[in-house]
Amino acid sequence: MVSIILARPDSPENIGLVARAMKNTGFTDLRLAAVKGLGGKAYKTGVHAEDILASVRLFASLEDAVADLDVVFAATARPRKNFPAMGLSEAVSKISAFPSRTRIGLLFGNERTGLTSDEMRHSNFRYAIPQASRQPSYNLGAAVLLTLYHLFTRPDSPAPGTLPRPLSRREQDEFLELLIRTLSDKGFIHKTNRRHAAEMIYDLFGRLTLTAKDRNLLLAIFYQGGAERAGSGRQIRQPGKP
Repeated sequence: MVSIILARPDSPENIGLVARAMKNTGFTDLRLAAVKGLGGKAYKTGVHAEDILASVRLFASLEDAVADLDVVFAATARPRKNFPAMGLSEAVSKISAFPSRTRIGLLFGNERTGLTSDEMRHSNFRYAIPQASRQPSYNLGAAVLLTLYHLFTRPDSPAPGTLPRPLSRREQDEFLELLIRTLSDKGFIHKTNRRHAAEMIYDLFGRLTLTAKDRNLLLAIFYQGGAERAGSGRQIRQPGKP
């Protein structure tokens, strides 16, 4: 249950190459974020992958493209201050540790600019593909093929499904937005540290791959525990509740 998500791809030819890589390795769900449609050039490079291109799913935003997925792994070619990356082999091992029904997303950025920090927020983990230091990045089609090849040929995990299935990305994002608003109301997040603090929160809680049980516990800590420590008997209301 692995989906490939391309964020703002510029080249129809690269989309075709990605579809061909998916066909070679047995993956079928291709999603494009912030792309209006496919051109004929995608079919020229997507040899024997016409069925994947014909069923490609288009989304107005990256948030919509990953909303129904549970865990998203984002490929990055450069170090990010607030979004640390693991190696490809470690990413493949971690993917194997989730139950087979877990909906996994592999996210790739624009060919020229890669993923922005805001786009990184929609991922749980980041990974980098090893390469010679003289070359700044892989071609988009090559990066997808290398990732899928390692997933396709990976040995069976010695303990498959050892991690619980997390909330969907939409539910994770809703919780994190609520958390950031709460910390802003308390003054912990303010104008001068907002971006830095928000990115660190997205990274930390993304890597935790929150379950419904985790979310409920954290909500109780933030809202009920906070009210009890205040000692005034006043209950702090959760947004949206009377």
